[in-house]
Amino acid sequence: MSDDLEKLRQDRMRQLMEQQRSAQEPELVQQQLREAEIENQIKIIINKILTPKARERLTNIRIVRPNFARQIEIFLIQLYQTGKLPKQVTDEQLKEILEKLRSKRKEIKIRRT
Repeated sequence: MSDDLEKLRQDRMRQLMEQQRSAQEPELVQQQLREAEIENQIKIIINKILTPKARERLTNIRIVRPNFARQIEIFLIQLYQTGKLPKQVTDEQLKEILEKLRSKRKEIKIRRT
């Protein structure tokens, strides 16, 4: 009898877990759709404000440091939305922006005595 009871408990647990998963699926799908839409909007804006060479540089940065590339994209989009960017950012201008952002990072120097 205890085996039957245990089987019933396990079956009920499986049913509850499946119900919970099926209830969460629409939320996950919605979240994935929102993330994909945001990514698409970022791509459109970046393609609009960067020249092909500058986009290539940003792509190379994304390969090495994805989080830093995302920060650059957000920074450029903010400048674009406030009207502080020229028509298109060239590769040279992007290099200058990167240099300014890089110089803000703290450098750690170790002195040996």
